[in-house]
Amino acid sequence: MRLYGSIWLLLLLSFVSTLSAKSNSITNSEFRYSYTPKNIYINQLFGVTVRFTDKSSSIDMPKFEFDKYSDTQPISKEPVVVKNGDDSFYTFYFKARDYDVKIPELFIWYRDTQTSLKSKTIPIIKMEQRDDYCGVIAVDMNIKTYQISYFDESNHIALLSIEATEANLENMKITPSKEYNVESIKRKDAIVKAEFYVVLPVSQESLKFSYFNSIKRSFVSFELPIEITDTSVSTQSELNPKDDKFEKLKRFLVIFFVIFFTVMFLIKRDFLYLIFAVVSTITLLTFYIPHKKICIKQGSSLYILPTNTSTITTKLDIQIDRPILGYRGDFKKIEYKKGVIGWIKNEDICNH
Repeated sequence: MRLYGSIWLLLLLSFVSTLSAKSNSITNSEFRYSYTPKNIYINQLFGVTVRFTDKSSSIDMPKFEFDKYSDTQPISKEPVVVKNGDDSFYTFYFKARDYDVKIPELFIWYRDTQTSLKSKTIPIIKMEQRDDYCGVIAVDMNIKTYQISYFDESNHIALLSIEATEANLENMKITPSKEYNVESIKRKDAIVKAEFYVVLPVSQESLKFSYFNSIKRSFVSFELPIEITDTSVSTQSELNPKDDKFEKLKRFLVIFFVIFFTVMFLIKRDFLYLIFAVVSTITLLTFYIPHKKICIKQGSSLYILPTNTSTITTKLDIQIDRPILGYRGDFKKIEYKKGVIGWIKNEDICNH
């Protein structure tokens, strides 16, 4: 009897030990959603975060996969990972459409076990509309640089370099302008960068727009003065003085300096004035040096800006020779036809 009692006792202890091990395994490793938004807006980029608590000091990386049969998928399959002690946080980013978003079931593999997190539905709510709203929803949005350049006799072109967090910059627009576009979009984790251009009438004194801050749940406004800052990216032709209202003034000033320094040299016999006179004369001559001409292949694309992703305004229907109006990286600025000015790639220049 004592022998049987000992055996039953050992079996009982073994059973309890097994339950304890399973219990500890569950306690030491656990996956759960630590954050999902309560509601979202149309076109909003948002994150959902999975928290993983692991007290086993393992360096193994979990494998995640959302239900591949679902129409809703994260922007990137690789999550943004943040570690804090025994806790690891894995954030996946989704983009809302114009209806409630159903986050699909998430399958997780870790070591030799598989688990899953059930699907979640996040409702869409309506946003208050404003006339100056640019269509961007973001946690934060900054204008890193901007420049205003000539476009033609009636319009300016504004080029903005934008950096934002959890933002849908691809939906950015400026109304009532009819010509605008977002280019060179680059995403890294929650940060997105892009170039945005918009054509504005010369009579407009400032560029005003607002984005919606998804944390503050309120609009944040920008106001940028319309001032010519960099004609090197401009679509202005610069072919003759009438294209620049300050051209004649600049030439008259240089002529004045040439005459002034020459007279001062003759009076003072100081060679410093002669040097200034020579420099002024050389500067004056640069105004009259003709632009170098290049041959451009038939079928070449004419871009509105010197970027690979820029909007194509037209294609050249014939092979032509045109003066170079500007340089920027792998692009050169030309005037294709009267009033039709843009950028062509170096690879579209004739070989001969």
